[in-house]
Amino acid sequence: MTIKVALAGAGAFGIKHLDGIKNIDGVEVVSLISRDLAKTQEVADKYGIKHVTTDLADSLAIKEVDAVILCTPTQMHASQTIACLEAGKHVQVEIPLCDVLADGEKVIALQKQTGLVAMCGHTRRFNPSHQYVHKKITAGEFNIQQMDVQTYFFRRTNMNALGQARSWTDHLLWHHAAHTVDLFAFQAGSPIVKANAIQGPIHPTLGIAMDMSIQLKAANGAICTLSLSFNNDGPLGTFFRYIGDSATYIARYDDLVNGKEEKIDVSKVDVSMNGIELQDREFFAAIKEGREPNASVAQVLPCYQVLHDLELQLNAG
Repeated sequence: MTIKVALAGAGAFGIKHLDGIKNIDGVEVVSLISRDLAKTQEVADKYGIKHVTTDLADSLAIKEVDAVILCTPTQMHASQTIACLEAGKHVQVEIPLCDVLADGEKVIALQKQTGLVAMCGHTRRFNPSHQYVHKKITAGEFNIQQMDVQTYFFRRTNMNALGQARSWTDHLLWHHAAHTVDLFAFQAGSPIVKANAIQGPIHPTLGIAMDMSIQLKAANGAICTLSLSFNNDGPLGTFFRYIGDSATYIARYDDLVNGKEEKIDVSKVDVSMNGIELQDREFFAAIKEGREPNASVAQVLPCYQVLHDLELQLNAG
């Protein structure tokens, strides 16, 4: 069985998925959707994708398409996920699932109704570095006391990860904080029971806060401190410090060191060192095996409930 895939969004993240899928047997990308037809055709030619369109509906109408991966602007995620499920397609939507909680709840209700695989791209669950820590936790060898996380970018204009102009505005809370909020609850193995947030000034043209600070507490007592900024002139990305009862780990994407900055070999944790590829492998395996994937829309909904509560707090403040 070859899973035929349509991929929407041929930007920086869409290309990461295309590169990952190249390494996965039994999967073929047959349709590519993006808003600029000429640029989309260019990417399609490079990856040998035959069908190109600017309209997701065109791809959903193709009978042979089994599954869709959405790497589109945040504001489209929930409605496009619903469109895929209504068309009878399995769907993986990049983070965030939604930027309005009620929209995410509609996705979960429809997934339950259809029984299709619906997954959200919470990549941190799949990075070998975080998997290593997770396996220590499940083996009872490590328990989190505190996570200290920094999500830093230098993004004072509307640019994507490749330095190209964006057609939409990114968001520290609904996009970037979602990674850590979900990961903290997942790694702690305990729901978040307390959450606080403060934010810096709203940018005059982008209309978003460029700096944010979030505190979280899980039911088991573990805490998390998250600092986010679009103003940081330095290395880009998110850096996670796990402080536990038996060790300290620092995760930088797919790399891991201990508290003394000594490298930990995570090359044997999974079949790849690429978190995006591992995320895609889980999506396709869940389709073939007819099961719920890790990071299913239902599993990640509590993260968006926390983000919703934090948004209400920030708006009130």
